[in-house]
Amino acid sequence: MRYEAPETVERATALLAESAGEARVLAGGTDLLVQMRADVVEPALIVDIKRIAETRAITEDRGGWRIGAAVTGAELKEHPRLQQVWPGVVEAANLIGSTQVQGRATLGGNLCNGSPAADSVPALIAAGAVATLAGPQGRRELPVEDVMLGPRRLALGKGEIVVSFRLPPRPPRSSDAYLRFIPRTEMDIAVVGVGVSLTVDASGTITDARVSLGAVAPRVLLVREAAAAIVGSRLDRPAQDRLEAAARAACAPIDDKRGTVEFRIQVAGVLARRAALIALDRARTS
Repeated sequence: MRYEAPETVERATALLAESAGEARVLAGGTDLLVQMRADVVEPALIVDIKRIAETRAITEDRGGWRIGAAVTGAELKEHPRLQQVWPGVVEAANLIGSTQVQGRATLGGNLCNGSPAADSVPALIAAGAVATLAGPQGRRELPVEDVMLGPRRLALGKGEIVVSFRLPPRPPRSSDAYLRFIPRTEMDIAVVGVGVSLTVDASGTITDARVSLGAVAPRVLLVREAAAAIVGSRLDRPAQDRLEAAARAACAPIDDKRGTVEFRIQVAGVLARRAALIALDRARTS
């Protein structure tokens, strides 16, 4: 196995594009190294992107924020301003594993592991995050909801990597939230995860919203019908009922040892309502 730690995006993408065997990107390694030890993957090349300055930065960008793909959950939590603006994104990243894991696990790795149960992905999608991709042909941008095609399947070409994520500017009275259900109290994989981001006007009426569901389909979903169900409301009980119904209707989960199809569908509606109420409360006081 060959290990490379380039210091530029161009060198990283060139190494990946030129590799004749299986090549993997190392950001935090919390998924990749476990998979290697379990003989799930045996890469011929590992490209460590942590020495690339662009992947390790958190910066304000055109009124929004840009987060490097190799920024860890712990670094997001410790940032002096980001948690105030995007609390849902930060809390989702800090539900990945233990405290020690959060010191290594990254947004880019969580997305590119290709798991529909990834915690940070519904929060990023609800936030309207856009991923910046780089490859041998240059750079392009892709909404986060379009990066994952299915379990372990990504819309990345050979040699492409996720460099960073851009979070859009926040209008006044806006906020977000992420909730998940797990069988244990901590350090488990989401049975259902829900991200909600919304904006309200001075009267408390929701003027814009995005809702995303994880672990209920082959990929993390952006559920536009759920957002439409609450826009124009103050999230009264009828709006909550519409939200729950739309969230449940979007689900196409599987049965496994952690939850049945029926249970996941039911929980998706409950968590969508709860996350929306938290986001609404935060938006009103932001």
